[in-house]
Amino acid sequence: MTSALALLLGDGRLPTGGHVHSGGLEQARSDGRLTGLADLEGWLRRRLRTSAAVAAGVAAAACVAPHRYADLDAETDARTPSPAQREASRSQGRGLLRLAAATWPDTGPPGGWSALGRRPHHAVALGVAAAAAGLGPTDAAAAAVYLAVSGPAGAAQRLLALDPVAVAALTARLAAEMDGVVATAVAAAAGPLHDLPSPSDPLLDVLAERHAAAPDRLFAS
Repeated sequence: MTSALALLLGDGRLPTGGHVHSGGLEQARSDGRLTGLADLEGWLRRRLRTSAAVAAGVAAAACVAPHRYADLDAETDARTPSPAQREASRSQGRGLLRLAAATWPDTGPPGGWSALGRRPHHAVALGVAAAAAGLGPTDAAAAAVYLAVSGPAGAAQRLLALDPVAVAALTARLAAEMDGVVATAVAAAAGPLHDLPSPSDPLLDVLAERHAAAPDRLFAS
């Protein structure tokens, strides 16, 4: 059974700033790449295979070995070539770090929460927070994957004026694929860091940079 704390860490309503990020979806909509529910399904599956897989692997590894936060932060940088995506990750990581330090003040990483710096990558902060909460790598990876899907799904609902029920049903249909990404991440979590998932998506990188330079935008990323 999933812990209530794991559900909390995967809740997009947490005050960590996640609700202002679309994960590149706003730029894809502006470019005409996303026009409806069918496009959204393909977009979410693409994120699952790439950025969600990376986030899940890092979060799971950070939960297994929270003392390796610096190494995992560097591994995340190496897997995130877009400066705009790195900025979005660190912005949300800062918010999660503040929340985790306030919620679990006595069970943080070696050296205390401040040892992570002011702006760790979100996946690193998520994994360390999960460890502090007494959760396991499966919980950390599941929260990372769910956030990577539910965040853009919610953004699409607003940007494309989609039926909320249809978007929720689409998210549910992706559950088995999400579980597969989580299983892969957990299997690699205790191994060498260079073996963590590292798929890339040049299109998402380009969209992130174009969006960061756009003069008018609703979402931060």
